[in-house]
Amino acid sequence: MHISGRLRAARVSGTVRLSQLARALAASGRPVIDLAEGESDFDTPAHVVEAAHAAARAGQTRYTDVAGTAALRAAIAARFRRDHGMAVEASQVVVGNGGKQLIFNALMATLEPGDEVIVPAPFWVSYYDIAGLCGGVPVVVPCDAARGWKLGADALAAAITPRSRWLILNSPGNPTGAVYSAGELRALAEVLRAHPGVAVLSDDIYESIRFDGTPFATMAAVAPDLADRVLTVNGVSKAYAMTGWRIGYAAGPQDLIDAMVKLQGQQTTNASSVGQAAALAALTGPQDFVAAWCAAYARRRDQVAAALAGVPGLRAGRPPGAFYHFLDCQGLIGLQAPGDTTMASDTDLSAFLLEHAGVALVPGSAFGAPGHLRLCFAKSEDALARACAQLAAAVSRLGGPARTDG
Repeated sequence: MHISGRLRAARVSGTVRLSQLARALAASGRPVIDLAEGESDFDTPAHVVEAAHAAARAGQTRYTDVAGTAALRAAIAARFRRDHGMAVEASQVVVGNGGKQLIFNALMATLEPGDEVIVPAPFWVSYYDIAGLCGGVPVVVPCDAARGWKLGADALAAAITPRSRWLILNSPGNPTGAVYSAGELRALAEVLRAHPGVAVLSDDIYESIRFDGTPFATMAAVAPDLADRVLTVNGVSKAYAMTGWRIGYAAGPQDLIDAMVKLQGQQTTNASSVGQAAALAALTGPQDFVAAWCAAYARRRDQVAAALAGVPGLRAGRPPGAFYHFLDCQGLIGLQAPGDTTMASDTDLSAFLLEHAGVALVPGSAFGAPGHLRLCFAKSEDALARACAQLAAAVSRLGGPARTDG
């Protein structure tokens, strides 16, 4: 069967590939601690699960409107108005099968061949390939740790060309946990005002997962004059431990939302009806557990940082959001494993650590930032303790060129 060139050019998601490999090894009897997949070990809250059960028992098992149920869209719009002061009506909301589908739909609905999508790096693995699959050209703008892994106004201005159509922002960010301040977003907005053909896709899926009192800001709220070209994407996957429920949502200008609904009608039609009932319960029900979970994530963040502090060649920071450490492993690149296998890249190192430490981590190359490893710390403290000990033992087996201590 002929496979299209667009799909042949796309990569398999790095996080999906590592997690699949980890599951395959575990199924074969090899103990693996999977810190590659970006999901919490907490269970979906009981009241959310019960809402899905109740909806199914009540017969809510049929098609809904393509854009989502009226109740859920109204609740989402109300939340945007209440939490961020955004002028959003229910008609400007679309519910999809996860945030990933909505990002794909937005780009597919708007890009012409050769249009450019500005992607600050490090970036979530799928942005780059979704842009390419939709006929666009991803324009990667490197952002370094010295600037908090964030895009500056000067770098944005330099990246914009007459073919630029989208800027993708992700805050809190995956894989770094970087969080844009309101001031930083205002500086980016000032650049965008001079380029009315550039829209903003604000991926806020980790909005609720922030630490140390770090405030949250989003472009549509900070720069309301740009709201007619901002799509705000969010969902219930991360905040409510509902990754498998596949419910995401987006709000934006009416013409874009209408186009995304039209496209979704030819793809999947509506998202799961009982999943939408569960999402409604999540968004409108008790929220106190979210803060409790964030406190647990912060403890786990610090636990991992302390455990790896003594491991030469690995450096962990203190991310203000999301639930990942983006480990600097450049001090291990070039070293040799037993058997004279050289760690020529972070991909080699990731494979070595999976084989010899039994720990799955995603290489930074998948995120456009070689020389790093992403570690998800939204796992049990016991699992994290074992993983760190096993990582330290495996790293101690590397020799050859002098290490750079971290």
